[in-house]
Amino acid sequence: MSDDITTVSSRTVYQNRWMRVREDEIVRADGSPGLYGVVEKPDFVVIAPIDRERGLIHLVEQYRYPVAGRFWELPQGSWETAPATAPEDVARAELIEETGLSAGRMTRVGELFLAYGYSNQRYHVFLADDLVAGATAREPEEQDLVSRPFPLAAVEAMIADGTIRDATTVAAIGLMRLKRLI
Repeated sequence: MSDDITTVSSRTVYQNRWMRVREDEIVRADGSPGLYGVVEKPDFVVIAPIDRERGLIHLVEQYRYPVAGRFWELPQGSWETAPATAPEDVARAELIEETGLSAGRMTRVGELFLAYGYSNQRYHVFLADDLVAGATAREPEEQDLVSRPFPLAAVEAMIADGTIRDATTVAAIGLMRLKRLI
């Protein structure tokens, strides 16, 4: 850590294939004790597939169990069984898996933390273009996934009116806008 906080002990309180939750006893710089719960998850990728010729961006919709609803978002995913895989390789594979699209060009946009107040998970943002349609390769958890293109203005309206509530999607689109990539 740093001089701000010293970790005294750490123990795993829960673990499964997708995550580990640990509890750390800490001491702050002023000597006061504390406790942190940390969710450890593998990094993931988020991909913005852009069809520049037609002015479209592809989204996916799926049921999200923790919030009990179906929502539109950018394609995203991780390889928890192969966490050392290069993010661009994961992005290319996830794009095909979820949408059936292959990218002729994949541009790295940036890297963000998902929720660093309680998790170490970060994500890599990619813009995919020069798209070629093909077959999807969805996993069983993605069997209800729907993929379709939207005009960028419609996606921004969906963010503004609360239809799109996925923070990763909102941040990725905002980052691409700030960098003038879309």
